[in-house]
Amino acid sequence: MAEENLTVVSEFILLGLTDQAELKVVLFVLFLAIYGITLVGNLGMMLLIQITPKLHTPMYFFLSCLSCVDACYSSVIAPKMLANLMAVKGTIFFSACLIQHLFFGIFITTEGFLLSVMAYDRYVAIANPLLYTVAMSKSKCAVLVVGSCLGGIINSLTHTISLGTLSFCGPNVVSHFFCDIPPLLKLACSDTSMNEFLLLTFSGVIALGTFLIVIISYLFIAAAILRIRSASGRQKAFSTCASHLLAVTVFYGTLSFNYIQPSSQYSVEQEKVVSVFYTLVIPMLNPMIYSLRNKEVKDAAKRAVELKHLSC
Repeated sequence: MAEENLTVVSEFILLGLTDQAELKVVLFVLFLAIYGITLVGNLGMMLLIQITPKLHTPMYFFLSCLSCVDACYSSVIAPKMLANLMAVKGTIFFSACLIQHLFFGIFITTEGFLLSVMAYDRYVAIANPLLYTVAMSKSKCAVLVVGSCLGGIINSLTHTISLGTLSFCGPNVVSHFFCDIPPLLKLACSDTSMNEFLLLTFSGVIALGTFLIVIISYLFIAAAILRIRSASGRQKAFSTCASHLLAVTVFYGTLSFNYIQPSSQYSVEQEKVVSVFYTLVIPMLNPMIYSLRNKEVKDAAKRAVELKHLSC
């Protein structure tokens, strides 16, 4: 009789950030603007790097890949979130929920790997500037990017498959604005201990591993900068790393707050706020943090604008 009365959930209701109609309109306008800036900034950066021969270096190749990932994982979240803000009841089919989780997991994990790759790239550029183009050849850069993507795919597939094996029999109300693992595990009718173990293990190993690569790279970078005799040289070397180091700290700090903690300490409202930051705000800020403060990118952008005016 218990099995006959079991109701299988076919769709979830995403509560979103608020249930106040007036605030929903404000949030819609705000997040639409953020998403628009994210797409323009990241796609524009990719185009600028592509059309500027001076930017065809390993550093900007990785920046271009990072911009692509930022645009992709923001697009996995933002459109559905915006649609639900204007809907009476924000629903998502179970299969669509798994697909959203799969692609978000792929892109967010790939970004973590790319950040560690970029730290290693900066170390090679500062420690061995004369051998930089040889050490970071096109084939090696391609392998590092493909490896980052494969790492993201393996990690996300593991969690998505394990999530798909769970039973959801109600309630089907997700106190979030997208299909994230922690709130979904709260709704499962079956045992989630394996899912929590996989989440803590994979997220912990990947976050700790990639963050250690960043830290070790920057220790060697600091040692290399201290060996530079001229003050201007040290300042120039440090300026190429400061933005990346800031972005790494923000990125890993927000993700660690959400995923690398026991389920007993999980707070829905705090998790929502942090999630907004790393799903929507960070992808918007990255082009500015990494590139708009960069003189070479600024010069390339000015030349592109001047050429456009001349052609008109």
